[in-house]
Amino acid sequence: MGLSSYTYIDLLISSVLMLMMIGIGLSLTPSSFKNIFIEPESLLIGLIIQMIGLPVIAFLITLISGLSLPVSIGLIILAACPGGTTAGIITFFFKGNVALAITFTAINSLLTLFSIPLIVNLSLRYYYGQTAEIQLPYLETILQIFSVTIFPTAIGLLLRIYKPVFAASIQQSLRYIMLVALAVVFIIKFFATEDSGGTGITMNEIMQILPYALLLNVVCFLFGYGIGLTTKLGAANSYTIAIEAAVHNTTLAFLVAGTILQNQEMVKPSLIYAMFSFWTALLFSYATKRYGGIKPFAEFK
Repeated sequence: MGLSSYTYIDLLISSVLMLMMIGIGLSLTPSSFKNIFIEPESLLIGLIIQMIGLPVIAFLITLISGLSLPVSIGLIILAACPGGTTAGIITFFFKGNVALAITFTAINSLLTLFSIPLIVNLSLRYYYGQTAEIQLPYLETILQIFSVTIFPTAIGLLLRIYKPVFAASIQQSLRYIMLVALAVVFIIKFFATEDSGGTGITMNEIMQILPYALLLNVVCFLFGYGIGLTTKLGAANSYTIAIEAAVHNTTLAFLVAGTILQNQEMVKPSLIYAMFSFWTALLFSYATKRYGGIKPFAEFK
Protein backbone atom coordinates (compact mmCIF):
# COMPACT_ATOMS: atom_id res chain seq x y z
CA MET A 1 0.00 0.00 0.00
CA GLY A 2 1.58 3.26 -1.08
CA LEU A 3 0.94 6.75 0.10
CA SER A 4 -0.80 7.48 -3.21
CA SER A 5 -3.06 4.38 -3.25
CA TYR A 6 -5.52 4.97 -0.43
CA THR A 7 -8.67 2.91 0.06
CA TYR A 8 -11.82 4.53 1.40
CA ILE A 9 -10.90 3.33 4.90
CA ASP A 10 -7.47 4.95 4.67
CA LEU A 11 -9.09 8.19 3.53
CA LEU A 12 -11.53 7.95 6.43
CA ILE A 13 -8.70 7.48 8.90
CA SER A 14 -6.71 10.35 7.38
CA SER A 15 -9.75 12.64 7.60
CA VAL A 16 -10.34 11.73 11.24
CA LEU A 17 -6.66 12.25 12.03
CA MET A 18 -6.72 15.71 10.43
CA LEU A 19 -9.75 16.72 12.51
CA MET A 20 -8.00 15.42 15.60
CA MET A 21 -4.88 17.41 14.85
CA ILE A 22 -7.03 20.54 14.75
CA GLY A 23 -8.27 19.57 18.21
CA ILE A 24 -4.70 19.07 19.37
CA GLY A 25 -3.74 22.50 18.03
CA LEU A 26 -6.45 23.99 20.24
CA SER A 27 -4.48 22.82 23.29
CA LEU A 28 -1.18 24.40 22.23
CA THR A 29 0.44 27.81 22.37
CA PRO A 30 3.60 29.08 20.62
CA SER A 31 5.47 28.77 23.95
CA SER A 32 4.77 25.02 23.93
CA PHE A 33 7.23 24.64 21.04
CA LYS A 34 9.63 27.31 22.25
CA ASN A 35 10.39 25.31 25.40
CA ILE A 36 11.44 22.28 23.34
CA PHE A 37 14.25 24.16 21.63
CA ILE A 38 15.32 26.02 24.75
CA GLU A 39 15.80 22.65 26.50
CA PRO A 40 16.26 20.17 23.62
CA GLU A 41 17.41 17.17 25.68
CA SER A 42 14.08 15.34 25.36
CA LEU A 43 13.99 15.87 21.61
CA LEU A 44 17.58 14.75 21.04
CA ILE A 45 17.35 11.67 23.28
CA GLY A 46 14.05 10.68 21.72
CA LEU A 47 15.45 10.99 18.20
CA ILE A 48 18.48 8.85 19.09
CA ILE A 49 16.18 6.20 20.55
CA GLN A 50 14.00 6.19 17.45
CA MET A 51 16.66 6.41 14.76
CA ILE A 52 19.18 3.99 16.30
CA GLY A 53 17.69 2.16 19.28
CA LEU A 54 14.50 0.84 17.71
CA PRO A 55 16.08 -0.81 14.62
CA VAL A 56 18.70 -2.43 16.88
CA ILE A 57 15.96 -3.79 19.16
CA ALA A 58 14.09 -5.23 16.16
CA PHE A 59 17.27 -6.80 14.79
CA LEU A 60 18.00 -8.50 18.12
CA ILE A 61 14.43 -9.86 18.23
CA THR A 62 14.81 -11.33 14.73
CA LEU A 63 17.94 -13.18 15.84
CA ILE A 64 15.96 -15.15 18.43
CA SER A 65 12.67 -15.39 16.57
CA GLY A 66 13.18 -18.08 13.96
CA LEU A 67 11.00 -16.04 11.59
CA SER A 68 11.58 -16.27 7.84
CA LEU A 69 14.09 -13.84 6.35
CA PRO A 70 11.48 -11.63 4.61
CA VAL A 71 9.38 -11.38 7.79
CA SER A 72 12.51 -10.58 9.83
CA ILE A 73 13.38 -7.75 7.46
CA GLY A 74 9.77 -6.60 7.63
CA LEU A 75 10.05 -6.32 11.41
CA ILE A 76 13.18 -4.19 11.07
CA ILE A 77 11.47 -1.99 8.47
CA LEU A 78 8.61 -1.49 10.91
CA ALA A 79 11.01 -0.45 13.69
CA ALA A 80 12.68 2.01 11.30
CA CYS A 81 9.33 3.82 10.85
CA PRO A 82 8.85 5.57 14.22
CA GLY A 83 5.79 7.39 15.52
CA GLY A 84 3.36 9.20 13.25
CA THR A 85 0.16 11.15 13.72
CA THR A 86 -1.56 8.49 15.85
CA ALA A 87 1.22 8.67 18.45
CA GLY A 88 0.70 12.41 18.81
CA ILE A 89 -3.04 11.96 19.24
CA ILE A 90 -2.61 9.37 21.99
CA THR A 91 -0.12 11.67 23.72
CA PHE A 92 -2.73 14.43 23.55
CA PHE A 93 -5.45 12.26 25.11
CA PHE A 94 -3.29 11.32 28.07
CA LYS A 95 -1.66 14.74 28.43
CA GLY A 96 1.93 13.97 27.60
CA ASN A 97 4.10 16.62 25.96
CA VAL A 98 2.01 17.23 22.84
CA ALA A 99 4.35 19.83 21.31
CA LEU A 100 7.23 17.38 21.69
CA ALA A 101 5.19 14.62 20.01
CA ILE A 102 4.32 16.83 17.03
CA THR A 103 7.94 17.94 16.70
CA PHE A 104 9.01 14.28 16.75
CA THR A 105 6.56 13.47 13.97
CA ALA A 106 7.73 16.33 11.75
CA ILE A 107 11.46 15.73 12.25
CA ASN A 108 11.23 11.91 12.14
CA SER A 109 9.27 11.96 8.92
CA LEU A 110 12.07 13.93 7.28
CA LEU A 111 14.93 11.95 8.85
CA THR A 112 13.42 8.63 7.75
CA LEU A 113 13.74 9.70 4.12
CA PHE A 114 17.45 9.04 4.66
CA SER A 115 17.56 6.56 7.56
CA ILE A 116 15.13 3.99 6.12
CA PRO A 117 17.11 3.37 2.89
CA LEU A 118 20.26 2.89 5.00
CA ILE A 119 18.60 0.52 7.49
CA VAL A 120 16.79 -1.50 4.81
CA ASN A 121 19.96 -1.93 2.75
CA LEU A 122 21.95 -3.02 5.82
CA SER A 123 19.22 -5.58 6.59
CA LEU A 124 19.16 -6.90 3.03
CA ARG A 125 22.94 -7.16 3.00
CA TYR A 126 22.98 -9.04 6.31
CA TYR A 127 20.18 -11.50 5.46
CA TYR A 128 20.59 -11.87 1.70
CA GLY A 129 24.04 -10.53 0.92
CA GLN A 130 22.54 -7.94 -1.41
CA THR A 131 21.22 -4.36 -1.40
CA ALA A 132 18.38 -2.60 -3.16
CA GLU A 133 17.73 0.87 -4.48
CA ILE A 134 15.41 2.41 -1.87
CA GLN A 135 14.16 5.87 -2.70
CA LEU A 136 11.21 7.29 -0.81
CA PRO A 137 8.91 9.79 -2.56
CA TYR A 138 10.29 12.94 -0.94
CA LEU A 139 7.73 15.47 -2.17
CA GLU A 140 4.74 13.22 -1.54
CA THR A 141 5.94 12.35 1.95
CA ILE A 142 6.52 15.99 2.86
CA LEU A 143 3.07 16.94 1.53
CA GLN A 144 1.51 14.17 3.60
CA ILE A 145 3.26 15.39 6.76
CA PHE A 146 2.09 18.94 6.05
CA SER A 147 -1.53 18.06 5.19
CA VAL A 148 -2.21 15.52 7.94
CA THR A 149 -0.07 16.90 10.78
CA ILE A 150 1.31 20.43 10.50
CA PHE A 151 -1.49 22.25 8.64
CA PRO A 152 -4.44 21.09 10.83
CA THR A 153 -2.40 21.62 14.00
CA ALA A 154 -1.65 25.16 12.85
CA ILE A 155 -5.37 25.79 12.32
CA GLY A 156 -6.11 24.69 15.88
CA LEU A 157 -3.22 26.78 17.22
CA LEU A 158 -4.48 29.89 15.41
CA LEU A 159 -7.99 29.30 16.77
CA ARG A 160 -6.48 29.08 20.26
CA ILE A 161 -4.68 32.42 19.72
CA TYR A 162 -7.45 34.40 18.02
CA LYS A 163 -10.59 32.66 19.39
CA PRO A 164 -9.53 31.61 22.91
CA VAL A 165 -13.07 31.49 24.33
CA PHE A 166 -14.27 29.23 21.52
CA ALA A 167 -11.18 27.02 21.80
CA ALA A 168 -11.63 26.60 25.53
CA SER A 169 -15.35 25.85 25.20
CA ILE A 170 -14.93 22.89 22.83
CA GLN A 171 -11.55 21.51 23.86
CA GLN A 172 -12.65 19.21 26.70
CA SER A 173 -15.66 17.65 24.96
CA LEU A 174 -13.68 17.30 21.74
CA ARG A 175 -11.09 15.16 23.54
CA TYR A 176 -13.60 12.38 24.27
CA ILE A 177 -15.30 12.60 20.88
CA MET A 178 -11.93 12.21 19.15
CA LEU A 179 -10.97 9.20 21.26
CA VAL A 180 -14.20 7.39 20.34
CA ALA A 181 -13.84 8.35 16.67
CA LEU A 182 -10.28 7.06 16.50
CA ALA A 183 -11.25 3.79 18.18
CA VAL A 184 -14.11 3.32 15.70
CA VAL A 185 -11.93 3.77 12.60
CA PHE A 186 -9.33 1.34 13.96
CA ILE A 187 -12.06 -1.23 14.59
CA ILE A 188 -13.24 -0.77 10.99
CA LYS A 189 -9.67 -1.19 9.81
CA PHE A 190 -9.34 -4.40 11.81
CA PHE A 191 -12.50 -6.08 10.47
CA ALA A 192 -12.51 -4.75 6.89
CA THR A 193 -11.62 -6.97 3.96
CA GLU A 194 -8.24 -6.60 2.27
CA ASP A 195 -9.79 -5.08 -0.90
CA SER A 196 -11.40 -2.29 1.09
CA GLY A 197 -8.31 -1.46 3.10
CA GLY A 198 -8.35 -4.02 5.90
CA THR A 199 -5.56 -6.37 6.84
CA GLY A 200 -6.67 -9.57 5.10
CA ILE A 201 -4.09 -11.67 6.94
CA THR A 202 -4.67 -15.30 7.96
CA MET A 203 -4.93 -16.56 11.53
CA ASN A 204 -1.94 -18.87 11.04
CA GLU A 205 0.25 -15.95 9.98
CA ILE A 206 -0.98 -13.92 12.93
CA MET A 207 -0.07 -16.67 15.39
CA GLN A 208 3.43 -17.01 13.91
CA ILE A 209 4.32 -13.31 13.87
CA LEU A 210 2.22 -11.86 16.72
CA PRO A 211 4.48 -12.91 19.64
CA TYR A 212 7.50 -11.15 18.16
CA ALA A 213 5.56 -8.09 16.99
CA LEU A 214 4.08 -7.83 20.49
CA LEU A 215 7.55 -8.27 22.03
CA LEU A 216 8.83 -5.40 19.88
CA ASN A 217 5.90 -3.27 21.01
CA VAL A 218 6.42 -3.94 24.72
CA VAL A 219 10.19 -3.46 24.57
CA CYS A 220 9.75 -0.16 22.70
CA PHE A 221 7.39 1.11 25.40
CA LEU A 222 9.70 0.10 28.23
CA PHE A 223 12.88 1.21 26.48
CA GLY A 224 11.56 4.68 25.62
CA TYR A 225 10.01 5.23 29.04
CA GLY A 226 12.97 3.79 30.92
CA ILE A 227 15.57 5.86 29.08
CA GLY A 228 13.47 8.97 29.64
CA LEU A 229 13.25 8.40 33.38
CA THR A 230 16.92 7.39 33.64
CA THR A 231 18.03 10.59 31.94
CA LYS A 232 15.65 12.57 34.21
CA LEU A 233 13.50 13.99 31.43
CA GLY A 234 10.39 13.89 33.61
CA ALA A 235 7.29 11.69 33.51
CA ALA A 236 5.46 13.59 30.75
CA ASN A 237 8.46 13.66 28.38
CA SER A 238 9.36 10.03 29.14
CA TYR A 239 5.79 8.96 28.43
CA THR A 240 5.79 10.91 25.16
CA ILE A 241 9.04 9.30 24.03
CA ALA A 242 7.65 5.84 24.88
CA ILE A 243 4.50 6.40 22.83
CA GLU A 244 6.49 7.75 19.88
CA ALA A 245 8.82 4.74 20.11
CA ALA A 246 6.09 2.09 20.23
CA VAL A 247 3.31 3.45 17.98
CA HIS A 248 5.05 3.07 14.64
CA ASN A 249 4.12 4.65 11.32
CA THR A 250 2.76 1.46 9.74
CA THR A 251 1.59 3.30 6.62
CA LEU A 252 5.19 4.19 5.81
CA ALA A 253 6.25 0.59 6.55
CA PHE A 254 3.59 -0.65 4.08
CA LEU A 255 5.02 1.71 1.46
CA VAL A 256 8.62 0.54 1.91
CA ALA A 257 7.93 -3.20 2.14
CA GLY A 258 4.96 -3.57 -0.20
CA THR A 259 5.36 -0.86 -2.82
CA ILE A 260 9.09 -0.16 -3.05
CA LEU A 261 10.48 -3.63 -2.27
CA GLN A 262 7.33 -5.34 -3.62
CA ASN A 263 7.52 -8.12 -1.05
CA GLN A 264 4.21 -8.90 0.66
CA GLU A 265 5.93 -11.19 3.17
CA MET A 266 7.80 -8.16 4.50
CA VAL A 267 4.49 -6.31 4.89
CA LYS A 268 2.99 -8.86 7.30
CA PRO A 269 4.70 -7.70 10.55
CA SER A 270 3.39 -4.18 9.96
CA LEU A 271 -0.11 -5.48 9.19
CA ILE A 272 -0.18 -7.40 12.45
CA TYR A 273 1.39 -4.54 14.40
CA ALA A 274 -1.29 -2.17 13.11
CA MET A 275 -3.97 -4.48 14.54
CA PHE A 276 -2.95 -4.05 18.16
CA SER A 277 -0.50 -1.16 18.67
CA PHE A 278 -3.23 1.45 19.14
CA TRP A 279 -4.89 -0.65 21.84
CA THR A 280 -1.65 -1.50 23.65
CA ALA A 281 -0.80 2.22 23.61
CA LEU A 282 -4.09 2.93 25.42
CA LEU A 283 -3.31 0.17 27.91
CA PHE A 284 0.24 1.45 28.48
CA SER A 285 -1.07 4.98 28.94
CA TYR A 286 -3.63 3.88 31.50
CA ALA A 287 -1.07 1.73 33.35
CA THR A 288 1.50 4.55 33.40
CA LYS A 289 -1.00 6.99 34.88
CA ARG A 290 -2.28 4.43 37.39
CA TYR A 291 1.28 3.58 38.51
CA GLY A 292 1.92 7.28 39.03
CA GLY A 293 -1.28 7.70 41.01
CA ILE A 294 -2.78 10.00 38.39
CA LYS A 295 -6.17 9.91 36.71
CA PRO A 296 -5.96 8.81 33.03
CA PHE A 297 -6.69 12.24 31.54
CA ALA A 298 -5.03 14.33 34.23
CA GLU A 299 -1.69 16.15 33.88
CA PHE A 300 1.50 14.26 34.74
CA LYS A 301 2.98 15.17 38.11
